[in-house]
Amino acid sequence: MAVELHLRRYGETDGQALVLLHGLFGSGANWHGIARRLERRHRILVPDLRNHGDSPSDPVMTYPAMAGDLAELLAAERITRAVVVGHSMGGKAAMWLALSEPERIAAVVIVDIAPVPYPGGFETLIDALLVLPLSDIADRKDADRRLAARIPDAAVRGYLLQNLRHDDSGGWGWRCNLTDIAAALPALLDFPDAEGQSFAGPALFLYGTDSSYVGGDVLGTIRALFPHARLRAVPNAGHWVYADQPEAFVAALSGFLDRI
Repeated sequence: MAVELHLRRYGETDGQALVLLHGLFGSGANWHGIARRLERRHRILVPDLRNHGDSPSDPVMTYPAMAGDLAELLAAERITRAVVVGHSMGGKAAMWLALSEPERIAAVVIVDIAPVPYPGGFETLIDALLVLPLSDIADRKDADRRLAARIPDAAVRGYLLQNLRHDDSGGWGWRCNLTDIAAALPALLDFPDAEGQSFAGPALFLYGTDSSYVGGDVLGTIRALFPHARLRAVPNAGHWVYADQPEAFVAALSGFLDRI
């Protein structure tokens, strides 16, 4: 069953509709800077995906379920066709929406992810967050210090700690539903069987040269599902391409949008 997603809106209502989808442990707020750069020419919708941000929680967290949420969102906004831009987990949700309901999609832009299974490792991050003694936390710096031993990468800690917020009682709580996300990790790391479906529309796959998520070994799978896909590398960018190189990301995205 679809859930009603929390939504941020940018831009002009008569512009080309863009939907920006965040990755695992993220929220629509991750796209704020990019949306502001694009809003003069586009109508931009930035939802929080289920179990993330301010959207509802649901124990079912599969790519078909997330695509269903997005289809309902487009219908509610009376958008007949949209360009969907998705990073990481959001990229997989965008791909499945394009494969399952291609009539709704004018084009897809997939950021540093491919329609293939990926290895685990996120379980240790979730475990670290779940055992953090929230009742004893003084502030975000304190939370960061306590997490450092289990999550040594400061950039990863910073990204995850965007989810730490004051709850209704004034204490600290997590913005994303860690329990349901943990249960869904096998499905999120995988990708559904497309059963011969493909998306015949325009597709751009952007990836960071410093990231290992999109290598030459996945090109065949991408081409099978997205026969008109273009792959473009963004130099000096890791997995968070749009955050590492926002100017290059916007230039690549805008050039693609101009061509279609």
